Amino acid sequence: MLEENNVPLYESERIDDLLTHEMKIIQSKEVFCFSLDAVLLARFASVPKRGRILDLCTGNGAIPLIMSTRTQEATFDAVEIQPRLYDMASRNVRLNGLEARMKVHHGDVKDAVEVYGHQKFDLITCNPPYMPPASGEQNINEHYAFARHEILLNLEDVIRVSSKLAKNGGKIALVHRATRLIDIVTLMRQYGIEPKRMRFVHPKRDAEPNIVLVEGIRGGKPELRIQPPLIVYEAEEVYCDELQEVYYGRRDSLT
Repeated sequence: MLEENNVPLYESERIDDLLTHEMKIIQSKEVFCFSLDAVLLARFASVPKRGRILDLCTGNGAIPLIMSTRTQEATFDAVEIQPRLYDMASRNVRLNGLEARMKVHHGDVKDAVEVYGHQKFDLITCNPPYMPPASGEQNINEHYAFARHEILLNLEDVIRVSSKLAKNGGKIALVHRATRLIDIVTLMRQYGIEPKRMRFVHPKRDAEPNIVLVEGIRGGKPELRIQPPLIVYEAEEVYCDELQEVYYGRRDSLT
């Protein structure tokens, strides 16, 4: 077993660069690694200067780690049900010296209200499983299956729980497949969250969007602003200027 900054690193694990503020993240090919979706959400969400932020389905903690670079005073909580990913996220907090500002809870998102209480958070983020249980072929690796398919948690669970955890006026930000947009908007309004900002993400200029970023306000008034689309690749395998700035830490947000 190896160590990095007195944090254990187990077999099959590696330390990657988060490409912002010299932050590092422990990952493994045996579990679902963070992707561009996590980076997009962490930069899209309206991170408050202070207050409490909660990340649901945190995985190895990439989203709260990245968001922590956008505020010096806010505190973070994160929830992860898979024991291995919970352990990895906890070690990532220690690896980056964020123990005083960030806590990871091992448990089910559906039980989060019992853990934290009602209306406690200023911002809630989530990169949930995208695919219904019966859609597509499920990966035999349960870590990948749980991350991709709504086996343990579905979209309605996420929005229902978020509506209870967010303060009145608090924000809920999600990244999801663009094909689920109607479900997202319908469920948000059903649970008292008014969609306020939206941005479509296109893999390339002549392709339809495959990702949507949506942020709503609990108890907000109707008014939706759709931001300019984000085109991920301007050329073959070359990120657009906006993403290159984000990845190399020269821009804090995607707004």
